[in-house]
Amino acid sequence: MKPLVTRRARPGLGTLVEVGVVGLATEAASAALAQAFQTIATIDRQLSFHRPDSWLSQLNGAPGQWLAAEPSYYRLLLLAKRLCRASDHRFNPTVGGLLVRSGALPAHVQHPYLDSGVADDIELQGGRVRLRRPVLLTLDGIAKGYAIDLGIKELKKSAAAGGWINAGGDLRAFGEAKLAVQLRGTDGQAQISNGALATSRLSGQYDERFPACMSDGTSLLAASSETVSVRARFAWRADALTKVVAGSRGAERQQLLNRFRGKTFSV
Repeated sequence: MKPLVTRRARPGLGTLVEVGVVGLATEAASAALAQAFQTIATIDRQLSFHRPDSWLSQLNGAPGQWLAAEPSYYRLLLLAKRLCRASDHRFNPTVGGLLVRSGALPAHVQHPYLDSGVADDIELQGGRVRLRRPVLLTLDGIAKGYAIDLGIKELKKSAAAGGWINAGGDLRAFGEAKLAVQLRGTDGQAQISNGALATSRLSGQYDERFPACMSDGTSLLAASSETVSVRARFAWRADALTKVVAGSRGAERQQLLNRFRGKTFSV
């Protein structure tokens, strides 16, 4: 007899989010899914650059001032800062100013701001956060994966035999849950279990509206259009690593993936 599988889908994180659990009775499954969706919605709402009333927009609007952060927000900024520094700013969450000037992100702040900054512009201390200089943080390259990880954490609290979250190609599964993934350019499928996968499209043509990955203010472009999928233990890491490896090839890309414990997804 197959274990009971319960799944639901709702809009969120700029896409359609599907959450599922394995091995829970209907009432327990519904409660677990509801909690996961609520957690994801909170991250979506409070860490969104697009919402003028989000916590992130408050932070961007008050450079030099300390702002109290919920533990989950603080943790994400800590991860983003560490990865920014460790990747030599290949992943750089301080490029919001440049994206605003190019029209890719909305302009919410009234004060002058820098196009981009460095990891040390993000100061974290005792549950509080401050922007050392007037940079604008954007967490679009990591927050979706992080929200998935927090949702998975809630599903695990339910004692489900397994579960998954799929948010438009960024996904993570655990336990008995296995997600079938179509391999681009082939007729085959593979399965993701007890791990995460994220996919980003790299373009060989510069589009000033969407300089998706920046390093020291310079767009990292692929030599030709390419879709990069990265596997990792956590969804936040897989999400961010697709930006870290943007523009790299061959041995350089593999070195970056090895450094941050990720793998390209292929046949």
